[in-house]
Amino acid sequence: MNGGFLGDLTAVLAVLAALGAGLIAGTFFAFSTFVMQALGRQPAAQGIAAMQTINVTVINPWFLGAFIGTALLALAVAALGLWQGWAGATPLLLGGALLYLVGCFGVTAAFNVPRNEALAKVAADSADGTALWRRYLSGWTAWNHVRTVASLAASACFILALV
Repeated sequence: MNGGFLGDLTAVLAVLAALGAGLIAGTFFAFSTFVMQALGRQPAAQGIAAMQTINVTVINPWFLGAFIGTALLALAVAALGLWQGWAGATPLLLGGALLYLVGCFGVTAAFNVPRNEALAKVAADSADGTALWRRYLSGWTAWNHVRTVASLAASACFILALV
């Protein structure tokens, strides 16, 4: 890596991006490996009501700070890496940024959020709710697996760029 202020700044931002992507990957991993399974074992009305509550409470400064903040860090790291010309590290920085921005942030916006919005509109104890819940569990969780892997891979790319 190139030294100097911008090189040091890029390294610090890459560390923060790696930590943020890892934190988000862990959050998504928890949902993929046990939270959604636990909700799926509940009667549909209870699972729906619980997920509706989760989808409201996740909109908070801590989660959004990590989720959106990591996206901003990924952009900054990629831009500084290109500008600094870190040679072998630049593809890793760009790869980490793309994995996070597309595989995590983009997938969330395109696939998970629309499902959350549809779930928010349904009555938890209705027949429509039960039908939607079955589709929601499989579709939302499948896309959450993608977000988990993309976030973890992004973290790994940022770490590898630093070494």
